[in-house]
Amino acid sequence: MDLKQIAKDTTKTLISYLTYRAVRVVLEQLDETEPKRAYWLHQFSARESIQDGEQFLRRLFLEKPDLAFRILTVREHLASEIADYLPELLQSGMQQANMEQRKQQLERMTQVDLSGDAPAEPSETASEEPEAT
Repeated sequence: MDLKQIAKDTTKTLISYLTYRAVRVVLEQLDETEPKRAYWLHQFSARESIQDGEQFLRRLFLEKPDLAFRILTVREHLASEIADYLPELLQSGMQQANMEQRKQQLERMTQVDLSGDAPAEPSETASEEPEAT
């Protein structure tokens, strides 16, 4: 297991995600102030994949450098804002998600198949079913 490569890949994915979020922020800002530019950026984002944030920005720089610089600024700000508590959130979030997965698997493994037992009386099952709203 190459932990350095895993860290590099994770960083690349996080940077691309922050690029996506920065584009969303800039779109929201432009919607309020410059709807025509917001429309253009929305169309560009639909046309160009943001899966690779760096490639997305390279293409944006070719067409609208001012918007690309704006997105760079926003994503850098987002990164600085989350950097302090991201490691703790990552660890606690991973532990919580793993615990939930383990719990669900344990519940599946310990479910008892009651299909061979005698069926419950109709009045009992009707009262236990949730009402439709």
